[in-house]
Amino acid sequence: MTQEFREASMFSPRPSDATAALVLADGTVLWGRGMGAHGAAVGEVVFNTAMTGYQEVITDPSYAGQVITFTFPHIGNVGANSEDIESLTPAARGVILRADITDPSNWRATRHLDAWLKSNGVPGVTGIDTRALTRRIRERGAPNGCIVHAPDGAFDLPALRRQACDWPGLIGMDLAKDVSCRQTYDWDETGWRWGKGYGTLSDARFHVVALDYGAKRNILHCLADAGCRVTVLPAASTAAEVLRHQPDGVFLSNGPGDPEATGAYAVPMIKGVLEAGLPLFGICLGHQMLALALGGRTRKMEIGHRGANHPVKNLATGRVEITSQNHGFAVLEDSLPAGVRVSHRSLFDGSVEGLAVDGRPVFSVQYHPEASPGPQDSHYLFSQFVGLMEKRR
Repeated sequence: MTQEFREASMFSPRPSDATAALVLADGTVLWGRGMGAHGAAVGEVVFNTAMTGYQEVITDPSYAGQVITFTFPHIGNVGANSEDIESLTPAARGVILRADITDPSNWRATRHLDAWLKSNGVPGVTGIDTRALTRRIRERGAPNGCIVHAPDGAFDLPALRRQACDWPGLIGMDLAKDVSCRQTYDWDETGWRWGKGYGTLSDARFHVVALDYGAKRNILHCLADAGCRVTVLPAASTAAEVLRHQPDGVFLSNGPGDPEATGAYAVPMIKGVLEAGLPLFGICLGHQMLALALGGRTRKMEIGHRGANHPVKNLATGRVEITSQNHGFAVLEDSLPAGVRVSHRSLFDGSVEGLAVDGRPVFSVQYHPEASPGPQDSHYLFSQFVGLMEKRR
């Protein structure tokens, strides 16, 4: 396959050692070597620029419905373990790599990444020109694609292309219901510490209700580290169910899919919490749905932001934070009503990265201040949330 991508219905010659392929909806076929689970999966093909934390990325529920292209070549070098996960079950539908999985070389590794992918049912392909694929996504937008790992060499290319073409895409798709918890639970586990592992919160200062639209574990760790006992509720919970727990504050989590689709049931709940006057903090999908509840609108981005090196400017302080991001929708700034201001802005494309409501204890960010993977420049937002709860007491 050359670096120039071919248009619909033009399949590239198959190498003799090919055991996997990525078939795009336009007919492009990228041949490679299989890894991970056998079988096929279809989704939106995106790229992530993070240089570390591949296990956290693959288990981030916000990647539901997506096939991840890693631009960093040395994937697998720290192996896999049972601690560096953001959910029990990987959300990503497939993985695309440039080089074969690197053998693990880290004292915390308990498994080879290939074995971990197999055990979790995630197919992958290596040997792909990820530079060319990333350039294709940047120039034309994220395509639908079908990834297949077939050690027996049986590839029905027309059928695989039909799967990619028939997949409806993320616009209008509510995926939060697929990755959310099924019942309420309590969380008091604090963050990982060198030589100690994860801890337990012993003296909670505040009680936070977190709506799980696909919450990453490290968000809950950060809330616990900030002194918050957390009660996690399913995505479709109502305002009455939230307020019944008498929380000091409410948190809206990250998650996958179209915020307008999930907002069909989440926005009425958010409006009820806003009316109650409780401190409210939203991240990613939670940020987008807060904007909808306040009267704003969202849009699907052509490429999206995915990586651990995105510069964001805090407009109040002028400080630039290097952030971890994973989103394919954005809030439309010109749709925001009076009293709702942009608090953070992307220095890549100028898009809205944070909101604050004048005179109310309500704010949100588009990026992931809990990181995992990524820098910790934005951890202060959890302290900011705690500060709002302190003022209300």
